[in-house]
Amino acid sequence: MPNMNNRYYQPNDLKDAFQTIQKLFNSYTDAPLTPELLAYHQKLVHQLETNLLPLAQQNHDQLRSDQANSMITVMQDWLKLRLSGQVFNGKMQHFKFVSKNQPQFKRRVHKIRGGQNHRASRH
Repeated sequence: MPNMNNRYYQPNDLKDAFQTIQKLFNSYTDAPLTPELLAYHQKLVHQLETNLLPLAQQNHDQLRSDQANSMITVMQDWLKLRLSGQVFNGKMQHFKFVSKNQPQFKRRVHKIRGGQNHRASRH
């Protein structure tokens, strides 16, 4: 039987823990709301508030404290939007909210003067 201590992921530092929570949060942002998902979400927010934020403050790391507060805010906003029936149109990237309403550009890539390996795009 495998060792039960190796069952859970153990992050190496605060940044690793933040990246893991960010990846987990982005994986379920568009999923339908269920009681299990809400409980899981609350568990992640609680983990940020009670474990990671005090650890960043204890280490006097202002950047990580600000990132933890930003992540908590984004995750609480996600919960408010989803409970009100609205769509969360974005994701968390670099521990901040990034909107999906960015313009998309079509481009055609072609080679100019076939002897060179450089590519140019004409929009």
